[in-house]
Amino acid sequence: MLYYLFEYLEKQYQLPGASLFQFTTFRAAMAILSSLVIATVYGKRVILFLQKKQIGESVRDLGLDGQKQKAGTPTMGGLIIIMSTLIPVLLFAKLDNIYIILLIVTTLWMGFIGFTDDYIKVFKKDKDGLKGRFKVLGQVVLGLGVGATLYFHPGVTMREDSSTMITEQLQVRDVMGLEIKSVKTTVPFFKNNELDYSDFIGWAGENAKDYAWLIFIPIVILIVTAVSNGANLTDGIDGLAAGTSAIIVFTLGIFAWVSGNVIFSNYLDIMFIPNSGELVVFITAFVGALIGFLWYNAFPAQVFMGDTGSLTIGGIIAVIAIIIRKELLIPILCGIFFAESLSVMIQVGYFKYTKKKFGEGKRVFLMSPIHHHYQVKGYHESKIVTRFWIVGILLAIITVVTLKVR
Repeated sequence: MLYYLFEYLEKQYQLPGASLFQFTTFRAAMAILSSLVIATVYGKRVILFLQKKQIGESVRDLGLDGQKQKAGTPTMGGLIIIMSTLIPVLLFAKLDNIYIILLIVTTLWMGFIGFTDDYIKVFKKDKDGLKGRFKVLGQVVLGLGVGATLYFHPGVTMREDSSTMITEQLQVRDVMGLEIKSVKTTVPFFKNNELDYSDFIGWAGENAKDYAWLIFIPIVILIVTAVSNGANLTDGIDGLAAGTSAIIVFTLGIFAWVSGNVIFSNYLDIMFIPNSGELVVFITAFVGALIGFLWYNAFPAQVFMGDTGSLTIGGIIAVIAIIIRKELLIPILCGIFFAESLSVMIQVGYFKYTKKKFGEGKRVFLMSPIHHHYQVKGYHESKIVTRFWIVGILLAIITVVTLKVR
């Protein structure tokens, strides 16, 4: 909103300083500062409100140290993250940008699903919350909407053969390629690192590529569902999901910035995606919200994010990665989420297999998700969280390095 106000003032009255709002970097800085202030200052008020309404966590007895002391800790703290993200975005972002619209819808939609789940747990006293099939249905609907928008919306394009050149007068000029509709994505560690999803259907005939959405949209649905559930499983001990997610989102911010800059995208030989630079405003607001929330969620947690936060975080991360065509980097960048999900699948699968074959179920891990395995082994949760953060940082560095290592 403020962006459009200052744009009007700059055009009509040449107001000094109003032109600053034309710069993404300035608005991104304002967004992260605002989100930090909102999360830390008003987050405390939200926590006090949740305590007053007795909206506390009902903790299952898993036999873990310090678990019983967490009973009654306010949950639904994901509302702090959502509020601290959306307010700066509404103030400083270009709200007619299709990517910003998609992320706002993602935040509200996944926030609603998570809030419904937490509401059932807290007020209906049902520890299982929203039934799994309804969660998955909500994720599928979001993936369907995001995939269809990215495929069919005329404002979602990439630019071919964009470059820069230096003229004989030593002036730098941008040589803009054509903006085209495309379902190409980035493949890490390969020199010719672009994969076109339409190639998977090209064998069917000359016009078959017109139906590439039959491949693209299901892939988007799969990614949104997988990352959202991965973030949900990671939210098990104080500060783990918020800290890990902040690292992931900051890294995606780097990719969004270079993908939306014609000079850097040309230098790094990656896709130039017009208007994607605006994502930086949303991402910085989101990072600020996560860090501000972590102020209260670090051990010992004063508030839990609940599914309101974890499902929303996963959905946003997935959509950002898909928008900037870096979804194939998710297994590396979101390696913590991947490991948490994989540990659950291995544990459940092996238990069912051994029970069917031997009549008694056996386990690979002492407990899943894998962070609970280390708790059972006797590690303090602060040590587990810190080491997972370190692994997350290393994975983020590897992800950024893929820009040049091919």
